[in-house]
Amino acid sequence: MKSRKYNFTGHVLVGTVCLLAGCGSAITPGPETKTSGASGASVAVAESQRDMKAPPPIQVRPYVIPEGTQIKIRTNGALSTKRSQAGDTFTASLDAPLVIDGETIAKKGADVTGKVTDSDDGGRVKGVAHISVRLDSIKLDNGKTLRVQTGVYTKNARTTKKKDAVKVGVASGIGAAIGAIAGGGKGAAIGAGVGAGAGTGTVLATHGEPAVIGSESLLVFKLTAEAEAER
Repeated sequence: MKSRKYNFTGHVLVGTVCLLAGCGSAITPGPETKTSGASGASVAVAESQRDMKAPPPIQVRPYVIPEGTQIKIRTNGALSTKRSQAGDTFTASLDAPLVIDGETIAKKGADVTGKVTDSDDGGRVKGVAHISVRLDSIKLDNGKTLRVQTGVYTKNARTTKKKDAVKVGVASGIGAAIGAIAGGGKGAAIGAGVGAGAGTGTVLATHGEPAVIGSESLLVFKLTAEAEAER
């Protein structure tokens, strides 16, 4: 009986020692477990760093005004071949809002600048006087400046054919009267011819009426090239 008791006790002691010493491989972590834990930690750090990166900047597309867009303006002051020269600038205001893709980018009354491209005071040999202008820029509602290329608007002076005929006729009459006094019928004919020539020379030597674009004139332009402006 003592021997059996002793043996039982010994087995219990051996089992206890094994448990304390970690006998067996069931509870011993292998290299795969350690590797899996390290890999998981690395993935977590990588994901954390990825989340901390700043998002890419949002690209803002500019306003694009297509070629052929119609621009209506009203001049702020008068332009005339008597005072304006090619290269001079002028100011105006939008007569209608500029709308792109359903959005108003420049309200009615927005500032507009333009340039005189040609100013010719004419003369009888050259023809009637004329003045030409185009637009350069439009001030947008966001404070940006829209540079534009437009067609040319040309204003011609009124013709003075009736006035010129009167001048020639008057000169002819005066010449005829002088010729009649000097030499009768033949002298009158000669005098009329001389008078007409003098009248024609006077007409050719003088300029006609100036070409004028009045203040508050409504002018319409079209873009000859696509235009872009910052939002």
